[in-house]
Amino acid sequence: MAFIPTVDEDKCEGCEECVDVCPTEVFELEDEKAVPVNAEECLGCESCIEVCEPGAITVEET
Repeated sequence: MAFIPTVDEDKCEGCEECVDVCPTEVFELEDEKAVPVNAEECLGCESCIEVCEPGAITVEET
């Protein structure tokens, strides 16, 4: 089972909360937006979803 995190750039405010909370360092900030640079490391814990106030992050199970 794998998980695919995605970020809606239109909603992302660049707060870095997802970067800070992710236990496997999936996200980095690029051009003031969160980007899942290590998506294959996603555990599906959804911590990033919980801290993302604008709701810019989704995690899909494959």
